[in-house]
Amino acid sequence: MDQIELGFEEARKITRHFAKTFYLASFFLPKEDRQAAYSVYAICRISDESVDNSSSSPASRQLDKVRQRIDLAYSASSPEELLLLSFQKTVNKYQIPKEYFDDLLEGMRMDLIKTRYANFEELNDYCYKVAGVIGLIMLKIFRCEDESAKKSAISLGIAMQMTNILRDLAEDCLRGRIYLPYECLKEFQVAENDIALGKISANFKRMAGYLILRTKEEYLKACPGIKFIRGLRQKFVVIAMKEMYSGILDEIKNNDYDVFSKRASVGSLKKWLIIIKILLKGKYLCA
Repeated sequence: MDQIELGFEEARKITRHFAKTFYLASFFLPKEDRQAAYSVYAICRISDESVDNSSSSPASRQLDKVRQRIDLAYSASSPEELLLLSFQKTVNKYQIPKEYFDDLLEGMRMDLIKTRYANFEELNDYCYKVAGVIGLIMLKIFRCEDESAKKSAISLGIAMQMTNILRDLAEDCLRGRIYLPYECLKEFQVAENDIALGKISANFKRMAGYLILRTKEEYLKACPGIKFIRGLRQKFVVIAMKEMYSGILDEIKNNDYDVFSKRASVGSLKKWLIIIKILLKGKYLCA
């Protein structure tokens, strides 16, 4: 196994550990696309960990180091780090624009300086930078340049990030962040302190129900462009991720909107049932 293959193997292990849903779906991708996706995910995960597991000042320096590593991957130099070597091969082979990773790191840096959002416009900008661009990167790996597909990829990324925000509300609050826009909290009369205390009031349930519907609408907006992805296996993976991740919203509702004492997730059995459903009726899921 050469150095690049060793780098891809390291990326695979990182993906398997941190992204179990995508890791399951990724088995349906061709090997080269699968390895490329792993290498991108691993770099994104390192960036995210730099923010979540450090105080502001060290995290900022860590993000600067991540930026330097990405700059190196886009240079003519050959990185010594195995993971970065596989990442360099990916961005060169699939011609992934560097500005996608610039946006990603800008979104990560927002977590160091911005802990509240005034409205959905601000939140959507954040979601685009940390998740929407991932959809655009995946389209490059899938060799899809269709503009409708790009719009759908952004919507899917935003919907998945909003799902994360709802699911991880308690965890983020412990880190001092509340992503739910102030205008939304005000409309439903939910105080920030209620979230900090894990209070599941009637108002909180109404707000959570509204946010679930709003996020499901974003998932629906992701459907039209999926048909423009040419590869059937690539298209399948996108649909599978959409169905599995949107299922988290159903679990939140099934848990009576309790996102404080339990973490909503879609179990392995349900994931496989989703996969079987797509294989049987996939062409109808995003008609």
